[in-house]
Amino acid sequence: MLEAGLTAGLSAVLAACLQRHVQAGQQLVVGLSGGIDSVVLLHALSELHKCGLSALHVHHGISPNAERWTGFCEDLARQLDVPFECVKVEVERGSADGLEAAARRARHAAFASAQADWIVLAHHRDDQAETLLFNLLRGTGVAGAAAMRERSGRLLRPFLAIGRDEIERYATAHRLDWIEDESNADTRYSRNFLRHRILDPLLKRFPAAAKNIAGAAARFAEAQDLLDDLARADLGAVSDFPIPVTLLQGLDEARARNVLRHLLARHAAKIPSEARLREALRQMLTAAADRHPDLRFGDHRLVRRRGLLYLEPDCP
Repeated sequence: MLEAGLTAGLSAVLAACLQRHVQAGQQLVVGLSGGIDSVVLLHALSELHKCGLSALHVHHGISPNAERWTGFCEDLARQLDVPFECVKVEVERGSADGLEAAARRARHAAFASAQADWIVLAHHRDDQAETLLFNLLRGTGVAGAAAMRERSGRLLRPFLAIGRDEIERYATAHRLDWIEDESNADTRYSRNFLRHRILDPLLKRFPAAAKNIAGAAARFAEAQDLLDDLARADLGAVSDFPIPVTLLQGLDEARARNVLRHLLARHAAKIPSEARLREALRQMLTAAADRHPDLRFGDHRLVRRRGLLYLEPDCP
């Protein structure tokens, strides 16, 4: 009875998330890696939302076991009577931000091409805590501290309020099988280092650490939403680039940076650091009329011309 109550709790959280976001008749595709988290997600969803549910497995081609994982995922989908698709991706080797980040980009590109209303992912509370710590160590601001959202575009993460222990109990109660990615134990990867060397010992000393850190991420997300509201209010009738320099000059420095950060994030323009953002704003606002500052932000350029700030693609 106890196990049934615990697994019912997980199903109830999942059902509540679906009720908040998913409309009748909408199509859901689960990102199925074959690990315990995504296996539990697919199984629980197959009990709640059978119609319009499918599974998508991304074959990264990194592990020598990749083909076996694909076969496992296909077999699981067949057992649950869920349509299955495998997408093979090319992961950029030697990427400046590492293999983890390159694999994530390739995976999300595959998700973006999926024909569904929602891409449902199995990130849970412990993943959320890990992401917040990782982002803080990278020097991100409030947006990075907000970590992952339950809903982000078409992405849906219904397990963010659920701990890894609850997922393990569900898998045990339903006698589910899953695969173990051997790279998850390799602490050369930053996230694995955080998980095994930092979070695991932390949880032994402070058992509520993951729950409290994930709760902090939710509060940071609320703060980011308020900052976005403030940016829109400060922009007024200006909804996007180009921005009049005079508009930013009329704001105090923190609010001007908030406006610039808000618009750069809307265009997915990478901000290398807060210091770089401060310097960009200083140059744009203090340059003489005959000067045209031109700064690169990832794949974009921020340019001042004739009293306006433009964001343009950085074409070679």
